Amino acid sequence: MKTKAIILLILCCFMITATPAIAEIDKGAENLTLKGGNMGNIAFPHQQHQTALKNDCKACHDMFPQKPGVIEKYKAEKKLKKKQVMNKKCLKCHRAKKKEGVKTGPTSCSQCHNK
Repeated sequence: MKTKAIILLILCCFMITATPAIAEIDKGAENLTLKGGNMGNIAFPHQQHQTALKNDCKACHDMFPQKPGVIEKYKAEKKLKKKQVMNKKCLKCHRAKKKEGVKTGPTSCSQCHNK
């Protein structure tokens, strides 16, 4: 009986130490530059969004995986439509927050795109 308890304790300790702490998980770049087509690129404060969303990556990454260049790749493969991420995620979220009276980011296209 003691042997089983010891083995179980060792396994639990191994699982705890093998799992990375939240602070150690790669959060990606602090800031990203997204291709914005003819209107100009978009400076995207990635970690600022992670903080505001309490590290809920799926809030955005349910549409595309967490890989550099994947939005452009998905658009080329017709898995995402042009403006789909910006209209269905970015602007939708910012406008909803503004309506709630919460301080938020830009709510129009020209506020993000830098010509």
